[in-house]
Amino acid sequence: MKPIKLFAPMFLLIALLSSVAHAQWAVFDASNFGEAVQEFGQLQQMYTTAVETRDQIITAYDLAYQMSRMPQDLAVRYQSQSTQWTNLAAPDSYGNTGAWINALNIGGPSQAATAYAQSVLQAQTYQASALATQDADTQAVIQNQIATSELGQGAITNALSTVGTIRANSEALSQKLANLESDTYSTDPSQQSEMAVLGKINTATLLQIRSQQDANQILAAEVTQQALAAKQRMDEQNRLINQSIYFNQNFPSVMQKMTDGVSNSLASISLSPSGH
Repeated sequence: MKPIKLFAPMFLLIALLSSVAHAQWAVFDASNFGEAVQEFGQLQQMYTTAVETRDQIITAYDLAYQMSRMPQDLAVRYQSQSTQWTNLAAPDSYGNTGAWINALNIGGPSQAATAYAQSVLQAQTYQASALATQDADTQAVIQNQIATSELGQGAITNALSTVGTIRANSEALSQKLANLESDTYSTDPSQQSEMAVLGKINTATLLQIRSQQDANQILAAEVTQQALAAKQRMDEQNRLINQSIYFNQNFPSVMQKMTDGVSNSLASISLSPSGH
């Protein structure tokens, strides 16, 4: 009985060791290991992408920051003063130049009309009864001269109104240009953002278009004056042509009348003492 009692504990110990050894033995699953490796690769790629994205964001931020900074000496290096429009002034000894100066300084059709009325010698018009007593050619010449005078009045008053209006608006335009220049050279980051710069570019473009429009109006007024001067030269040339044609066509008959008149006068003169 004694040997049996000795082997029983040993058997139990061997059984326990066998169970423990069996429990510690790892079972390898190839499919799970492959998925784990694939997920690790994906996580590594995501990390790499995140790092690259971070670097791109930092680079973009640094670029935007550098672009938003204005050179501190830009205004000192490039800012310049523009020529300002000034109001005209002239003596007014007899009270007939003030309205002209006023029209050139503030513009406006009514001011221009007053300036013309007070400063320009006014052309008189023929009464209808007096004009009717003239021959057709003389009437045409008179009417042509009156037309030239009236067209000249329109051209002059339009030029005065245009130039005066541009001069009157020049002060407000100068202030807008000064504001734009100040914002352009400003070191305030809000003035150097992308939208702020685009807004200033659009503003500068509009101001340039307005200035070009004013220049076109002045050119149009100048062309009007040139057209009037061309009309006056054409009128004078046509009058000379008409006078030449009239002279050539009527010279023989006029000379014949003069010759006949002289002959008759000489024939009527008596050289005898008795008067016969």
